Amino acid sequence: MDRLKQEYEARRQRLPSDEYSLLKRGNLYAYQQRQKATIQMFSRLNWKSLAEKAILEVGCGGGGILHEYLGYGVQPDRLHGIEYLAHRVAECHQRFPDVPVIHGDAQSLPYPDNHFDLVLQYTVLSSILDPQVRANVAREMRRVVRPSGVILWYDFWLNPKNPQTHGIRLDEIRSLFPDSRLLVKKITLAPPLARRLVNVSWLACELLESLTILNSHYLVAIMPTK
Repeated sequence: MDRLKQEYEARRQRLPSDEYSLLKRGNLYAYQQRQKATIQMFSRLNWKSLAEKAILEVGCGGGGILHEYLGYGVQPDRLHGIEYLAHRVAECHQRFPDVPVIHGDAQSLPYPDNHFDLVLQYTVLSSILDPQVRANVAREMRRVVRPSGVILWYDFWLNPKNPQTHGIRLDEIRSLFPDSRLLVKKITLAPPLARRLVNVSWLACELLESLTILNSHYLVAIMPTK
């Protein structure tokens, strides 16, 4: 986990401050497409509202996804986050003082069994290179989600340009959650391609993404069956 701290610090120093700004069309495109796919997934689950759901994001970073879910109508006191990097926890507290976010290791979540309706994992597991640590985090996510609940997974299956990540394919997701049923959608047009093409044609990006062949991420609803 110390490697993770070092990698995020190196990334923070290496990347420009506006790297993920939504004022960039490529970022805006990916963001809106992911949101659309997420809402469609909730519709497939027959979830008509998130207002009464107890929700946890594992690896909440600076709160970007928390902000999205507040926009979906989640009550701040029912939206929780846990983050390994202390400075990002402080950032969350500053941005969202009413959202309970804690500093901790997701290998040992400080919550009771069967506590959350929805547990979120957005590009966290792919940042963990140690397979045992990935398994530990997945086990804890499974422990704290209710039998009627869902783990929502958004992560890439391939990222050949970044050796500090581990792309996670469907067979590994299934092995991490062997007692669960999966609803799967392959989304997110490969970012290097989308960033170039979107400046030419937003519609062309949508058409390519609909084919799924060049999509880099999986959006998966993981539902316990036991």
